[in-house]
Amino acid sequence: MSNGFETLAIHAGQEPDPLTGAVVPPIYATSTYKQDGVGGLRSGYEYSRSANPTRTALEEALAAVEGGARGLAFASGLAAEDTLLRTVCKPHDHVIIPNDAYGGTYRLFAKVNSRWDLRFDPVPLGSLDAVATAMTQKTKIIWVESPTNPLLGIADIAGLAQLAHDCGALLVVDNTFASPYLQRPLELGADVVVHSTTKYIGGHSDVVGGALIAADKGLGDELAYHQNAIGAVAGPFDAWLTLRGLKTLGVRMDRHCDNAERIVDLLLAHPRVTQVLYPGLAEHSGHEVAAKQMKRFGGMVSFRVAGGEEEAVKVCNAAKLFTLGESLGGVESLIEHPGRMTHASAAGSPLEVPADLVRLSVGIETVDDLLADLTQALG
Repeated sequence: MSNGFETLAIHAGQEPDPLTGAVVPPIYATSTYKQDGVGGLRSGYEYSRSANPTRTALEEALAAVEGGARGLAFASGLAAEDTLLRTVCKPHDHVIIPNDAYGGTYRLFAKVNSRWDLRFDPVPLGSLDAVATAMTQKTKIIWVESPTNPLLGIADIAGLAQLAHDCGALLVVDNTFASPYLQRPLELGADVVVHSTTKYIGGHSDVVGGALIAADKGLGDELAYHQNAIGAVAGPFDAWLTLRGLKTLGVRMDRHCDNAERIVDLLLAHPRVTQVLYPGLAEHSGHEVAAKQMKRFGGMVSFRVAGGEEEAVKVCNAAKLFTLGESLGGVESLIEHPGRMTHASAAGSPLEVPADLVRLSVGIETVDDLLADLTQALG
């Protein structure tokens, strides 16, 4: 029987505990497991870097909600990304990344894996022609964020999947901003989905984690081998918190989207706002593609203000209910200045973000309170 998203998020990989009947998977706070004779493993568990029952529950649930063959949980989103790159790529290989990728992803390519001679090019992924032109015989991955962080650009996942596969490359989609509730990249042809589960999946700003979900079991098994060999795995308590967050992802995302749409309306009408970046707007360059591949348009909103960087920083500092902080996707609303905060590592690079940009992670508070706070912050 086929189950809906919310049913999978609550039940996949989470059968009641066979010993006690507990409906929530236990936190298996153990590093090792008793063997019934040499090599006699109980349910395959021998050491918690290799596997842990709490992490297994999360990994099975993640695979289910993304429609993948195998899910893997990591200590952070960047740990997941690095493990993927070391699994799929070797020195001198080439990766295409978004020209407005998350600053931490750019740093991983530019400052860490470049020393391993993994080459990359930032490309505007909204243009299939630009991506096709940038492809080389050494291209192993087209790396997609859709929506992107922080400019909320949209990429045609199905079109890029076809382009990647025609050239013998993989399509990897960072689905953090959309979440599996709003977008399912594997169904559109992607090979691997990446998440910072710290964000919408965890949803409560109380845990750091990452995930990979592979469409193909063989690739999933290769990723699992490297997960164990490299070792940046999610601990059992972190896995338990993330699994708890996943259960309510659907209802939270609906409220995030509802609130974001009201805030977009306010920003569009405000005289100090010069541009609003949100894929739900008809004038957004990626709106038609987003409407095809997303259920709704998400809880992230970016906007630019008159007066440049100084005024953008003032708006961030003036907000009260919107907490000034990095990260995103929690139940509380956050505001930040990407140029000085999350994307400072991209300063001076092709991925440098506009200095007058403000990014909002719209939470699930009473929307009238959020509107009042933004109104006073904008002055």
